[in-house]
Amino acid sequence: MTDYADRWTTVLVEVDATGIAWVTLNRPDKRNAMNPTLNREMIDVLETLELDEDARVVVLTGAGESWTAGMDLKEYFREIDSQPEIVQERIRRDCSQWQWKLLRFYAKPTIAMVNGWCFGGGFSPLVACDLAIADEQAVFGLSEINWGIPPGNLVSKALADTIGHREALYYIMTGQTFTGAEAASMGLINRAVPTDQLRDAVTELAGMLVDKNPVALRYAKNGFKRCRELTWEQNEDYLYAKIDQSNHRDPEHGREQGLKQFLDDKTIKPGLQSYKR
Repeated sequence: MTDYADRWTTVLVEVDATGIAWVTLNRPDKRNAMNPTLNREMIDVLETLELDEDARVVVLTGAGESWTAGMDLKEYFREIDSQPEIVQERIRRDCSQWQWKLLRFYAKPTIAMVNGWCFGGGFSPLVACDLAIADEQAVFGLSEINWGIPPGNLVSKALADTIGHREALYYIMTGQTFTGAEAASMGLINRAVPTDQLRDAVTELAGMLVDKNPVALRYAKNGFKRCRELTWEQNEDYLYAKIDQSNHRDPEHGREQGLKQFLDDKTIKPGLQSYKR
């Protein structure tokens, strides 16, 4: 198993024996606000873990009492305002590269473990992760309006894809905060749990995903995300193509094994049970 100790300065990475890669944004003194250095390092982290065979599921969390307070107002905004336009473009591209482009169609399942503050720009990677579990007392907020700016990057798109029109605009326009429990009720996250149960809940969910066929899981989650952007007719062609592609690329022959175990061997039953890999 690869040792990632001290490889990155703003991100901690640990791949445990069960196949869970724990990725921790590590700027606790800044509530894990995302600066240009963290954004560059997260690109490398995600690309590295994508090729790590020991990492089957990626969990994104934050050090200390926050998931992330969003973009670093000083380092990401004020300090780059005076930089040449091409430098600003590169810094913004790095931000979107990991927070949305890499995470949204990542090759492995991703879970956001929201352990505290989740503000502003943090909504982009939150929604880009496949699944999310939060502390009931976590605090969510779109504070940009309080600083005299609209939500940046793809925050508004992230909200439009997950919660209702009225609630999204309410929080965008008022800057008011809401709890993890409220985030679950509006569909921003899958569920909220007490603080002392958060890691166990995420570990249990990640374990369920580790047991699934990785190729089928990848095409299932990415197929769903593409569905939101295509017509019914396009979806029919696309999803059948993904099924064929999954069967062709799967070294485990999961479809064949699953059907055999269900139909012939009678060793699995319908429901949450996976075929024996």
